Amino acid sequence: MNLYFWIVRLAALFGHRKAKLLVSGQAAAMAALQEWRTSVGDTPVAWIHVASVGEFEQARPIIERLSRELPFRKILLTFFSPSGYELRKDYNKVDKVLYLPFATRRNAKKWLEILSPEMAVFVKYEFWPAYLNALRSKQVPTYLISAIFRPNQLFFRPWGKAYLRLLHAFQHIYVQDQASSQLLQKHGINCVTVAGDTRFDRVTEVRKLAKDLPIIEGFVRGANRVIIAGSTWPHEEQMFAHYMAEHEDVRLVLVPHEIHAAHLHQLFQYFEGRYVRYTEATPMSLDKCRVLVVDTIGLLSSIYRYGHVAYIGGGFGVGIHNTLEAAVYGMPVVFGPNWQKFREAHGLIEAGAAISVKNYSEFANALNTAFEQQTLMGQRANDYVQSECGATEQIYNALFHRS
Repeated sequence: MNLYFWIVRLAALFGHRKAKLLVSGQAAAMAALQEWRTSVGDTPVAWIHVASVGEFEQARPIIERLSRELPFRKILLTFFSPSGYELRKDYNKVDKVLYLPFATRRNAKKWLEILSPEMAVFVKYEFWPAYLNALRSKQVPTYLISAIFRPNQLFFRPWGKAYLRLLHAFQHIYVQDQASSQLLQKHGINCVTVAGDTRFDRVTEVRKLAKDLPIIEGFVRGANRVIIAGSTWPHEEQMFAHYMAEHEDVRLVLVPHEIHAAHLHQLFQYFEGRYVRYTEATPMSLDKCRVLVVDTIGLLSSIYRYGHVAYIGGGFGVGIHNTLEAAVYGMPVVFGPNWQKFREAHGLIEAGAAISVKNYSEFANALNTAFEQQTLMGQRANDYVQSECGATEQIYNALFHRS
């Protein structure tokens, strides 16, 4: 941790944006915590920690129900990632949002002395030894939710015994699937319940709250074959440029992962200028183009409702983005080859609702197949999402119902 801390500080000195945000945010966190804790007095505090945006979405159904049903309890939400904190620092369903300081023993001890939480909830992949050991020594009930474990993780390696012991700091662990439960119990961790993944409840709620988007609606009006491509990366965008040149009856709503000026210029080259940007769209320009590039953030979960087939980006890189945001609308899903670490991707493929592709030929064939089998694959996607709902109810009742 000390080495990592100094690497981040060095990166910040050289102008790395996220490193600068992380260093400055963490530096201010302890004082901000002290000021806030003093202001709320002895009111019970539930501390919920997430790494970044994805884990926040898993915690969100629990947070919002807690805020609604037990408003007397204060909620502290912490992030490690600058991208998560910057996006949700004004989130109004909690009482305070902060960075979590680097996980040194000194920081952990001071943090808990100031906060004195009634309970702590970590989400999916957050295992900071200093904080977990400090919570255990202070006998603070600590929980892990929406967790998933695989045999190749450090905990289960011959040299990972110290990290395996760390899991005993949790009073209870709520896992996504039976395989995770069996793996933990095989290694002596018995305080485990298979509760599922709260993201299924979250995307179901998001679908109910989807925004009406007149520009998207105008673009797809009258079209029989519409692809919504979410969180795409350059290699995928090049494939789409090729595909759109070959399929003149298809319309594409492209929501790139990066929307800075240099990348938008890159897209201009890929599509040879034959697209319209969302922020510049007019009724006349929409009628003349078959590709709409969404150059703003925060709309993707509502945009999916306007498509017939979804493509989820990231699969030709470090891993696919959120497939459930699309699947909840009952539409076929296509994504690249790097999906194995995502349980929901396994579930969608097994249900016959998704197709993974490795190259352009498979990419084009998969999109064509998804259009041809749209009704069947879409129904399977909807059935799969609905069958996985319910984790929020189970976890919330276990953690707070008796309070």
